Parts: sequence; structure tokens; C-alpha cells
Amino acid sequence: MGNESLNPIANFSRSDLMRSVLGSKPAVLFGYWFLKKRLEKSLSGKLGSALYQERVMMLGNLMDSIKKGYEDGRLDPKVVGRVLGIFLSGVMEIAEKRRERENELDAIPLFITISPTQVCNLHCKGCYAGSSSQTRAQLSYDVLDWVLREKKRLWGSFFTVISGGEPFAYRDNGKDIFDVFSSHPDQFFLVYTNGTLINKDVARKLAELGNVTPAISVEGLKEETDARRGNGVFEKILRAMENLREQGVLFGISMTATRENADRLLSPEVIHFWMDEQKAFYAWLFQYMPIGRAPSLDLMVTPEQRIRLYERARELCFNERRFIVDFWNNGPVSRGCISAGRDYGYFYIDWNGNITPCVFNPYTSINVNQLYQSGKSMDDALQTPLFKEIRKWQKEYGYMRPLKEVKNWLTPCLIKDHHDCFCEIRSKTNAQPIDEWAELAMEDEEYQARLTECGKKVQELSKPLWEKYYLKTETDKNTV
Repeated sequence: MGNESLNPIANFSRSDLMRSVLGSKPAVLFGYWFLKKRLEKSLSGKLGSALYQERVMMLGNLMDSIKKGYEDGRLDPKVVGRVLGIFLSGVMEIAEKRRERENELDAIPLFITISPTQVCNLHCKGCYAGSSSQTRAQLSYDVLDWVLREKKRLWGSFFTVISGGEPFAYRDNGKDIFDVFSSHPDQFFLVYTNGTLINKDVARKLAELGNVTPAISVEGLKEETDARRGNGVFEKILRAMENLREQGVLFGISMTATRENADRLLSPEVIHFWMDEQKAFYAWLFQYMPIGRAPSLDLMVTPEQRIRLYERARELCFNERRFIVDFWNNGPVSRGCISAGRDYGYFYIDWNGNITPCVFNPYTSINVNQLYQSGKSMDDALQTPLFKEIRKWQKEYGYMRPLKEVKNWLTPCLIKDHHDCFCEIRSKTNAQPIDEWAELAMEDEEYQARLTECGKKVQELSKPLWEKYYLKTETDKNTV
């Protein structure tokens, strides 16, 4: 089936003419209305639920941010047209695929995260990927291209997250990351990048493609960013954002919360600088997880800091209508842990081809290179004992259960919030570490004990918030 779409809108939207049509004001306003109504319809009968209201508001904040950027001229109309075309066709194609395959698979992922290369031009403190200019591991272009075609063919998945390493440093057999983007015009790519390689030419290419949004990593303002990423990086990020603004490209920021910066990361001055002055459309927040290069439990946010991050992010979402997603604290929005290829969830593939449940869960039992070479499909990645056991745990914890049976989605993460449970699953399924740091963690009793203790403390502190915001206002008895 190759790269052909099940839906004619996808093919039509790739042309320059259709991009112009979809980028016109009437088309954008209609697309905005249609996608918002589609979202509300998918949650019909459940909008009285605090959980579902929060989801609608979160996604609505992102859509409103993009609409505003279009109306005030910050976004190139052709970029908006491409994004609109991909999402209009994508939501219909996913629905079609689910109808076709709902009896074949117990879970159909919405997206994957893939890191084509471990190479990076920076050497950040505590990098989860252990990346630097000295690391050389990467996926072949053929395997990378196959993965993207497979997920579209099998699951209708049109959304892909690219991480690393530094994605813009990827090279293989005369191909680079732009060949990936241009070969899959019916897919939308969110690229986590340090931003230092986004010059004027890169920004121009991104605008021409229209199916990529870079999320640039920052650690706060200049002092915090340069302290972790290296002197001068902050100024390079500002130049990258200027280049993206000049071309009308949709971009955002990615922030890593550590014990050192957590209390300032979502402060008014930081949010105002990046989202109002630099015009970032969205923000992703990741709490430091002790994996990768020289993992340190002392860099993790404290349980108390995590609660403060939740309260502040909630305030920014509801009061300021910002699209800021915390990968851990927004468990209620995602209905808990989304790893291991959960339905409407995802899984991760690294530069060595290791298929892991999550970017932050460095254990594996299958490799994508082996799937490709043996003629198997990406469906096989979903059927490993490790993935099945994790999906079983997700359901036991609350996924697709009545809300009264959900344990606490403010602590959704199996490996971070319930580390003892993950250790049992890892042992039961004989999952293997993907690097030396993961192997050391697996054998370090103090590491396991401290992670487990931290998770239990977060559960204790977050329980009143879970009850206050989600249980006491809840009357809906439908499964969530």
C-alpha cells in the first residue's frame, strides 16, 4: 500500500494549490470549527465530567493558540493549510482503520516516538539519551522510512514524534531528516531539538514542508539554559526562534524540570518570555528522570516541587488558557500511562532499534531492525510480553474503568511513580536494559528503593488533589 492514503483529502492536501485553499481564512475557520466539534462529539455524553472538560480545554487551548497565530499573521497560511489538511484527513483515516482492525488488536497506538540518531552537537548535563558529538549510533534511513510507512498502513497513525540525539544532525546514506519529512507528507512531525542548527535555510525548508513543528529545549531563561546546555546556547536558541518567526513556522518549547529549576520553570517571567515575547505556541514539560548519562536521583524534582508544578500548570491552563502539557502531571488528560503501545498511546524506538515502552523506560525485548530484516510487521512490536504486561497493569490501574475504580491518575507513571510494580514486570518478562546505565539501575537496590519511596510520597501528596479536582465533582459513571 506504500504511502498512499485511505482518504483522498490527504493526497489532495499535499499540492501547493490545496495548501493555499486550506490556508484561506474561510477554510481555516471551518477547519477549526470542524476539528473542535469532532473533539466535542468524541466526548459527547461525558462533558459533565471534570476529566473530559479538562481534556477539551487542553486541546482547545492549542487550537486557539494556532488560530490566533494565523489571524495575527505569525503563521504562514500555507503552513496552516498543510497542518489542517493532515489533521482533517488523519482523524478520518484513523477512525476508518480502527473500524477495520478493532477485532484484530487489543490496542492501536496513536503515535510513536523515534530517535533516528544519538549524535548531538551539545553535551547537556544529565541527558536522558547520553548523547554527544562522540556518539555515532543511528537507524538506517531504510528502517526509519519503513517504520513510518508501517504505522500509517497498520494503524492509520499520522502523528510522529522525533527525538534524539539532535534530529537535525541525522545523516544516512546521503539522506537527512528533511528527506524523512518530505517522503511522508501525510504525516505530521513534532521534533524535539536543541535549536542550535535551525538557521535561516532550515527554517525556510520547514515552512515549505509545512508538516513539522520544532519544540526547542530550554531550561528556564539564560542562566539556567546555559548552565545545563553550554555557554552561548541561549543566544543560539533566540536566533533559531527569530528564523522560525520570519518564515511563519509553528514552533514551541520543551522544558526539563529538575530540582534546581523546578520552582522557577513555570514562573510568570519565564512563561511570558517564551510564549509572549518569543511567540512559542505551546510548551511541553518533562520532569527529569534518572536515566541516560550519569543519572542522578538528586536531580529529580522533589515530591513537593512536583505538586507545585501541577498547581501552577493547572492555573496556566484554566486561567491563562496556555497549552502547557506536563508528561507526568497531566495523567488525567491522557487517562493514565500511555506507554507500551496502549490504545491511543505510544511506544519508543531508539537509535539502536530498541523498542521500549516509553522514552523514559530503558528496557526492551524486541528490536525494530530484527522486525525489518525478518519481514515481520510493526504489529509484532505490540505483542511482546513486556508490552502486554504493562497494558494489563494500565487497565488494572484504571484505564477504561469507571472513575471510582481509577486509583490516581496524578501518579500515572509505571516506572517513576510505581517503580516497584515495574521491577516486578521487568523481572517477569525478562526485559533487557538498553545501555549500561539502565543495567546499573536494574542492579542498584538503593536506586530502586529511592524511586519507589519518591513515588509513594507523590501518591500521598497528590491524593487530596485527585479527590478535589476529579472525584468530588464527578457524577459520570461511564468508563474513562
